[in-house]
Amino acid sequence: MKIIAADAVPESAGAEKTLQIPNDADLAELVASGALEGVQRVELQFPKFTDGRAYSQALLLRRRYRFAGDIRATGDVLIDQLVHMHRSGFTSAVLAPGVNADAAQRQFDRYSAFYQGDVLEPRPLFAREAA
Repeated sequence: MKIIAADAVPESAGAEKTLQIPNDADLAELVASGALEGVQRVELQFPKFTDGRAYSQALLLRRRYRFAGDIRATGDVLIDQLVHMHRSGFTSAVLAPGVNADAAQRQFDRYSAFYQGDVLEPRPLFAREAA
């Protein structure tokens, strides 16, 4: 997962097409309208760390709508959310101001294996071991 500090210089958009989706948007309507066509990055908003609707949006984008591009978390993103974000389908995150980007990698080192399935590996541990 790519971690971006809040004070980092924003990446130039260049030819990359980005769609910002608020966390109360109806994804089914967006997809039906063709809003995702040609989009390479979707930015999902976390207005505050206790609002987890963007997790569901990321999961739906990956599983139901088969979005293969970058899903970026923005807003009030803290390091203790990063592992779950990654497991939900996010591929990048912009940390909230004041959050230490160096501490982010320690979260991934600390939690390297899981019993449950997720977007990255849908099979639970027992099914992976049986295969």
